Amino acid sequence: MSKAPNFLFIITDQQRADWLGCAGHPVVKTPNIDAIAAQGVRFTDFNVAMPVCMPNRASLFTGRYPTVHGLRYNGCTLSHRANTFVDVLRAGGYATASIGKSHLQPFTDHLPFGRPKFESGPIEEAWKPDPVEYRMEEPARYDAEERAEFGDSYYGFEHVDMVTSHGDQAGGHYRQWFRENAPKYGHDWEWFHDPANELSHNYSVPQAYRTPIPEDLYPTNYIRDRAQDYLNQQAGADDPFFAFVSFPDPHHPFNPPGKYWDMYQPDQFDMDIRYEDHATPPPPLQFQAEMHRRGELPKIKQTAFMDSDQAIREAMALSAGMLTMVDDAIGSIIETLKANGQYENTVICFNSDHGDYLGDSNLLLKGVWHRDSITQVPFIWSDPQTREQGTCDALASTVDIAPTILERAGLRPYFGMQGHSILPAIENDTSVREELLIECNDSGPRMGFDRPGRARTLKTKDWRLSIYRDQDWGELYDLNDDPGQVKNLWDSDVHVNVKADLTQRLTHHLIAQMDESPQSNRLA
Repeated sequence: MSKAPNFLFIITDQQRADWLGCAGHPVVKTPNIDAIAAQGVRFTDFNVAMPVCMPNRASLFTGRYPTVHGLRYNGCTLSHRANTFVDVLRAGGYATASIGKSHLQPFTDHLPFGRPKFESGPIEEAWKPDPVEYRMEEPARYDAEERAEFGDSYYGFEHVDMVTSHGDQAGGHYRQWFRENAPKYGHDWEWFHDPANELSHNYSVPQAYRTPIPEDLYPTNYIRDRAQDYLNQQAGADDPFFAFVSFPDPHHPFNPPGKYWDMYQPDQFDMDIRYEDHATPPPPLQFQAEMHRRGELPKIKQTAFMDSDQAIREAMALSAGMLTMVDDAIGSIIETLKANGQYENTVICFNSDHGDYLGDSNLLLKGVWHRDSITQVPFIWSDPQTREQGTCDALASTVDIAPTILERAGLRPYFGMQGHSILPAIENDTSVREELLIECNDSGPRMGFDRPGRARTLKTKDWRLSIYRDQDWGELYDLNDDPGQVKNLWDSDVHVNVKADLTQRLTHHLIAQMDESPQSNRLA
C-alpha cells in the first residue's frame, strides 16, 4: 500500500475490560467488537493512566501522565498549549476528526465540591487561564440554533462533532441536532427531556431511567451516523485520516432506549466478588458498606456507592443494553468502512477511558479505591498488515497509545512523551514494560477520605501495590495466588521485603513524573 494507513479509533466510556463477548463475558452480546478482535490483537492486561474520564483521555492524547500534562482531575482543562499525537498526525498530512465525546474540557458549569472556596490575592491560580475562545465544551456554546463552530484546530482535530455529558440528555452539537429533529418523532425536544414522561418500569437501582427518547434520537446513533458521514466523505481522498469516534455509553445513568431496555434481564447476571469476600475490607470499602447499611446515597451522582445484589444485577442488565447498542452502532460503522473501500487500509482500535466497579465488592461506578474493574480496560488493535486472531498478555497503559499510533503512521513523537510504543507486543507478543504506574487524584473528599483522595499504584504481572496519601494503610496483592485481590498482604510479615521492593520501584516512577519538555539548551 502506497498510502499511509488510516486510523479508526473507537472508544467507549466507563467499560470494564471483561465486559465483552471476546473477553469471555457469559451474557453480554458484542458480536461486532468481537469481530474486530477476531481480526486483530486483544490485550488482556491493558491499564489506564488514571481511572477517571478527563485525566485519562488527556493521557491518551498526549502520551503523558496526568501529573505531567496537568489535567489531574475532572473539572479542569487540558491546556491549549498541550500538543497531542493528533497534532503530530495532522502535521504529518492526516485529516483528523473527533466525533462524539471528547471531554478534554469541562462540559458543565458546576463548581468544585467538598472544599471551601480559596480566597486568592490579585492573581487567582498558579496557571494563567486558557483563552475563553478555546473553551469549546461548555454548555453555553450550544444554546444558539446555529451550529457551534470550532475554528481551525481543537487539540489537533480539524473536524469536530461534539457530544458532551451522558445519557439521553447529552449536549454539544448533538443537543443542537436533537432540538431540531425531535419534532419529527411526535413531540418537541423539551417533552422528551421532561422526567414526567419517563416510561414505566420496575427497576430500583439509582439512576435507572427509562427514557422516552426513541433509538434514532439517542446519542449513540447520532454518533454512528456522523461517523458514517465522515468516513464516506473521506472515501477516495488523497490524505489518510484519523477518526476518533467516542461513545458516552455505557456510562451511567442507566437508560438504554427502546428495545435495548429489556434486551437483558437482571437474573442473567451474577457478581464475581462481593463485599463479604474480602478477608480484611480496606477502609474505603468499609465506609461504603456503612453508608449502605444506613440507607444513604452520595450527594453527587458521579460518586461510587454500594447496593444490594438485586440492584447491582439491574445495573448490569441496563449497562449491557447500552453496550450492545454501542456494539450495533460499531457494526454499522465498520460496514461503511468496508463498503467505501477503506477497510483494507485502516487500523481499527477499540478502547475505553476507564472501567466501572459494576458489582465488584457490591459497588457501582468508580472511585479513588483502585480495583482492576476500574483500572483495566479493553484494548484491541486490528491492523490490515497483520489481521489475525489473538490475545496479548503484555502490560500496557493508556500512555502507550499515542507513540504506538505515531510509529505505525511513520511519524516521530514529540519530546516529553512518556509512553512506549506497543507495536512489538502487537506484532511479536513482546513485552515493552515490566511494570506500570496508575495515578488517581479525586476532586473532592469521597469514599471515607477526609479530603480529596490521592492514590498511586504500581502494577507488575505478579503484584499490585497501592498507596494512599497520608493513610496508615495500603494494599498489596499477589496477583497469581489471589487474582480477585481480596487478601490484602500490606501487614503481612512474610511479605515485608516484597512491599519494600515494590515501594522503592514506585518511588522511582514518582520521581520520573517531571515534565522534561522543553529540552534544555545548556551543555551542563
